[in-house]
Amino acid sequence: MSENGFGAAGHETAEALVAEVEALGEQDRWHEAHQLLADELESHADDPRVLCWMGIAAQRLGEEGEAYDMFRRTLELQPEDPFVLAVAGTAVAALDDPAGEGALRMAALTAPDFPFARQAYGAYLSREGLFDEALVELEAARRLAPDDAAIHMELGIALLLARKTSEGLDALEEALSHAPDDSWLRALFGLSLADAGRGEESAEQLHQAAGERHEDVEVQLLAALAMGAQGWEDPAWEAFARAEGAADSADRELLAEVEDRLTAGADEAEQFLRADLGPTLLRERLLQRT
Repeated sequence: MSENGFGAAGHETAEALVAEVEALGEQDRWHEAHQLLADELESHADDPRVLCWMGIAAQRLGEEGEAYDMFRRTLELQPEDPFVLAVAGTAVAALDDPAGEGALRMAALTAPDFPFARQAYGAYLSREGLFDEALVELEAARRLAPDDAAIHMELGIALLLARKTSEGLDALEEALSHAPDDSWLRALFGLSLADAGRGEESAEQLHQAAGERHEDVEVQLLAALAMGAQGWEDPAWEAFARAEGAADSADRELLAEVEDRLTAGADEAEQFLRADLGPTLLRERLLQRT
């Protein structure tokens, strides 16, 4: 055995391999984690933990096809680990694979005290429109892990989808208090505030999110409209300019519409935000499977 604790052929156990991959992931070294797993996959091809982490690494690198294949193979091995079930189940359910629901349900049933399992199943149920069942799972997850931002976010999403707007906004605000650097969450919160008619608060949140998400054309345009509706002309046009810089040809029609509304004044900007663009993008982001 070598000095690093591994045999000449690599990691002697799946546990050692997974532990190293987890450590690399915590450092955001996903390319190295992926290569390590690829090198040793043949030796551990029947271990669902290894396949699951290969899927996670591929997912982090944007290799969605490979990730789905790994997660599907993971579930075919009939894992019992609730973390593996929840991760792989969430991933395949996002592509409407029916195997996802069973895996997520099994994770929640077999590990009722594992917050992530309850969160993952609740998030799935909420996006399927089963709001009562979803809220049971997500409330249970919140009781188990009251400081977990992701759980508060999923609870907020479920409440908003169920048209419980005030409670949903409270949950998103709580999530943001635990994860103030999460710009995607901040943008969702700002968009939800706009939909609820809380214009100034929405403009503040979207302004900050836009400053952190320069390549997110939708957020730039939402921020431009929200700030334009409040009469904040300079920052509104700055956000619009960032949108122009990040846009591709598919965005040109929307850019022209937003530009026209900003030019027409605050009322037109607010009308387009609240009646047209905002509701469409809000629903898309609420239903986005992560």
